[in-house]
Amino acid sequence: MPSVNGADVRKVVIACDAGMGSSVMVASTLSKKLKKYDVAVVHMPVNEIPADTPVVLCHAGLADRARSIAPGAVIVPFQMFMGDPAFAKVENAIKGGGVLES
Repeated sequence: MPSVNGADVRKVVIACDAGMGSSVMVASTLSKKLKKYDVAVVHMPVNEIPADTPVVLCHAGLADRARSIAPGAVIVPFQMFMGDPAFAKVENAIKGGGVLES
């Protein structure tokens, strides 16, 4: 099971399927929150996740596909596009140096 210390994270990928609307909003919101920690938030299709990605946030329905494409990444699934606890989990780990696990 992949894990990473939040203090070491410099890039988070918001992965989507074919659409762009809701996940773009997630990426924008999270980017504003993580900018002060010098973390880049990148939005891309799940099939294009780079192998060196440390953390991927994606809808729960895409989590298995994300794991197969980026097996070394911590995959953090979410259910709701706004206000899901997964976003706070990632932000708090980055802010406080906590461990993130798939």
